[in-house]
Amino acid sequence: MQQWVAEVAYDTHSGPKRAMESYYLPTIDDVRAQIIKNGGYPLWIRPHERSQIERILARSSWWQVQLLRGIQFRSTSTSPGVALWKIIQAETSPMRQNILSPAREALARGMGVIDALKALRIFDHSTIAILAASERANKLQEGIPHAIHSITQKKKNSRAIAGTMSWLAFDVITIVQSLFWGKGMILKWFRDNPPTDPAELEKYTTVVSRLELTWDVLIYLSFATGAFLAWTVASFWLNKGKDDWPTARVVRKIPLVGGYLRDLGFSDSMMAAARMMRGLVPINDTLKQSSGATTVPEVSAYWQNASKELERGVLLGSALDRAPLTRNERLELASLSDMGQVATVLESIAEMRQAAAKTKHSLIVWVAFGLTGVFLTIAFGSAIYALTVMNMSMDSMMGGLMEGAI
Repeated sequence: MQQWVAEVAYDTHSGPKRAMESYYLPTIDDVRAQIIKNGGYPLWIRPHERSQIERILARSSWWQVQLLRGIQFRSTSTSPGVALWKIIQAETSPMRQNILSPAREALARGMGVIDALKALRIFDHSTIAILAASERANKLQEGIPHAIHSITQKKKNSRAIAGTMSWLAFDVITIVQSLFWGKGMILKWFRDNPPTDPAELEKYTTVVSRLELTWDVLIYLSFATGAFLAWTVASFWLNKGKDDWPTARVVRKIPLVGGYLRDLGFSDSMMAAARMMRGLVPINDTLKQSSGATTVPEVSAYWQNASKELERGVLLGSALDRAPLTRNERLELASLSDMGQVATVLESIAEMRQAAAKTKHSLIVWVAFGLTGVFLTIAFGSAIYALTVMNMSMDSMMGGLMEGAI
């Protein structure tokens, strides 16, 4: 499914009129057929592309929270789908109308509220999983506060990481800037003022070469790290809502970060599964929905394999008892059979995984501090080392002057 924008001409009593319309359909042929069915003539059709301002607004946590709160308040007297439709119809801002148009088209085609929210492509998989689990249990209004809490909590974590990285980046950029702009001038002075003693000259040349190599490594390493971080942030922002992409696969291979994302994936999917079980959603549907609650392939494969084992007649506890769960988690699941008990254990695992994710989050911050400290220590140490090299040259120069004076 994709959003399309088309200019359509209609025959009226006062002559032909043009109109700009949007459609949410699979292919351009479907759009053309729908226009003809409505009695119009397509002049041109193109895929809809959001402007950068629309991307920023649509993917901001503030916009997501406001939209969910609007659905929650309006769904007290009507269904969530009708509540979302009323929000879209009441919107007067052209920019927000454009953002909400995929949901409007999805609802107009008879899709549910979860499909309409997915069409917006502004919520991450964990938020959609919470909403879908609550909707399947006929408790969407109760699930929206949990989704809002998840959004705000992730925003706090992102702010904490962003604040820490910004402060560290400021220190690194300041040092690297000094090295980048001062390296040429300092090395030029070293080369223009070598010692006159041949023995000292050889040692002096070796020291200057090592100093230049150290500064080059620091500068290139900082530029490469900065480029990688900028590429990663931009890629995650632009690909928000997608299942998988190359940058995400690269990030998951980083040991500590990969474990952090895996814990978050299990926490979100386990909580969604527990919510659906308490809502008496069929277990097969619960496992399939849980597999789509995360973008981590390892976690998604866990639920898919459990679903396959359950279809083969394996007991629920045994089907869930598999890697990559820890030994303690598997021992708790292996002997279970009661659905209510399973939901309780899944909630417990979700809470433990959330706690583990927080621990890894703190550890990532401290590792970043440590690596930055090592970098700054080497940078400051090389600067102090440069002063000793300068003293070598100055001592040689002063010695030459004293000999000339004698």
